Parts: sequence; structure tokens; C-alpha cells
Amino acid sequence: MTKWEYATVPLLVHATKQILDTWGEDGWELVQVVPGPTNSEQLVAYLKREKQA
Repeated sequence: MTKWEYATVPLLVHATKQILDTWGEDGWELVQVVPGPTNSEQLVAYLKREKQA
């Protein structure tokens, strides 16, 4: 069975692509982007990658 690890990352509007590209290079896959819990203008990315044994 595949095991996953997860990360939540705040996204800066002016650097969203750079942030996601950097995490993607480390093997993270974007699952969803949602508004932040305290400020709906702040976006939060949820990422996952396969957990290494």
C-alpha cells in the first residue's frame, strides 16, 4: 500500500509559480489550493508525495 506525506504551503501571489516549481522539483504533487484560514486573500497549497521507506 502506498504511504503519503503531506505539506501545506502558503502561496505568495507574486511568486506562486516559483514556489510550486520548487516544491515540484522535490517530488511534491499539488493536491489543492484553498483560501487561508484567517485571510481569504492568502492562498494555501496542499501537497503530497510518496513517503520513502
